[in-house]
Amino acid sequence: MIEKSPLFIAIEGPIGVGKTSLANYLASHYSAYLLKEIVYENPFLDRFYEDVQKWSFQTEMFFLTNRYQQLIDVQKQYLNQNFPVISDYHLIKSLIFSQLTLDLNHLTKFKQIYSILESDLSMPNVIIVLNASLETVIKRIKKRNRDFEQNIDIRYLEMLIESYHQFVTTLKRTSQVPIIELDGDYYDFVKNPEDLQEIIAKVDLMIHKEAHNED
Repeated sequence: MIEKSPLFIAIEGPIGVGKTSLANYLASHYSAYLLKEIVYENPFLDRFYEDVQKWSFQTEMFFLTNRYQQLIDVQKQYLNQNFPVISDYHLIKSLIFSQLTLDLNHLTKFKQIYSILESDLSMPNVIIVLNASLETVIKRIKKRNRDFEQNIDIRYLEMLIESYHQFVTTLKRTSQVPIIELDGDYYDFVKNPEDLQEIIAKVDLMIHKEAHNED
């Protein structure tokens, strides 16, 4: 990845934890462009949730290339013009999901393509990772009522939640991008303004710390 932009915050986490809701709040607070992931446009998604093994490679490749193109477009139009961006995903999401669903042969190819694409992209100033218990994730998936998500295998969700825990541990050890990890069982920033303000304070502190380190 290339150098950090002046303000680029990416939000990550398992399905249904509230990434887009938090991204909306932060984009409003920081007067930033809101980048939302393409979901419904993936033509393989319905079939993927019905038969993960059969449709995983097509699904993950579609998401990877579309996420990449979105991020490249935003980089050119906003980040390169010093305009702040809040994104409800990061490209690394593709790597996390692919490791759960792809067989070894497909995963090897996928990682090669991922590595090439990732090298073109700006690094976020901060990555916020929202995590939550399986119970909370299931409750929120049901609440937002997306048709294609209603048949998700519970075991898949359990593995996804665990993958994000492992992702945070690895990223904190190896990445230069600072991580803010938030407990989605504890924070309810949609209903409680105090929770949102606490999260914003954490982000402000991290941004100012990073700016000081760069100086």
